[in-house]
Amino acid sequence: MPTPLPSSPFVQIKAGCEKPPIFIAHGLSGTVQFVELAEHIRTGHPIYGIQAKGVDGIEEPLDRVEDMAKFYLDTLEQLYPDGPYILIGYSFGGLVAFEMAQRLSANGKRIALLVLLDAYPHPRFMPAPQRLRLFLKRMRSHASQMRELPLSNALSYFANGLKRRLHFPGALHESQRPPETLGLSFADTALRRVNQKAYVAYASYQPRFYEGKIKFVTTEIQSFFPGDPVTVWGNLVAELEVEVIPGDHLNIVTTEFKSLASVLTRYVKEVTPGQS
Repeated sequence: MPTPLPSSPFVQIKAGCEKPPIFIAHGLSGTVQFVELAEHIRTGHPIYGIQAKGVDGIEEPLDRVEDMAKFYLDTLEQLYPDGPYILIGYSFGGLVAFEMAQRLSANGKRIALLVLLDAYPHPRFMPAPQRLRLFLKRMRSHASQMRELPLSNALSYFANGLKRRLHFPGALHESQRPPETLGLSFADTALRRVNQKAYVAYASYQPRFYEGKIKFVTTEIQSFFPGDPVTVWGNLVAELEVEVIPGDHLNIVTTEFKSLASVLTRYVKEVTPGQS
């Protein structure tokens, strides 16, 4: 079972003794995921998941990516102060990992590897032609899904989608929507609040130019995201390397994660020659 470090947002999800450790940023849920994925990354490096502030229901969740990055890096200074660093982020977590890399680089620390897994900024920060294509793609996908639902469910689906478009509180990304509030436990209520704050952070974060390199992994099946990451990230990073793997945005980290684990294993070996 994953075990959090005392008073730390970092949770070890795979043991190892080689350096540097690997850090995987959380998504909108704020919880540590990717345990099975981590187990299939063939490396002797320890792997840590990053857990959002507030999942304990006691601390107030953060609602800015910049504040999340600072909070995690303050703890990272104690855990692993000198680097180099291996950072991975999936979906919203990619923005968190990206901002962490920005700050580490600005402080003279070396980023050995930064991997974004199908991670994009909010459409408002994409080029106008890309925003339009993405909007039309999502509308077609939503219409297709609504046709498969009973009328009452279709109307509810439409209403939830409208709330997300208008950025109402609690409106989250379609792939990581929380359950309804009725009957939620204290822990579930805390996680829902973390989700809400994370969506606010996602909607307001505008990436700045990064002077390093990004390895970007995307999927063959694209339903809700841009077809070509270069159109979004190409002007935001000094060097961008894109790799396409089988699957879609959700299943590459849930059920079809072996291809992703193989790619991440190769990436880690490339930056840590001579290690396992």
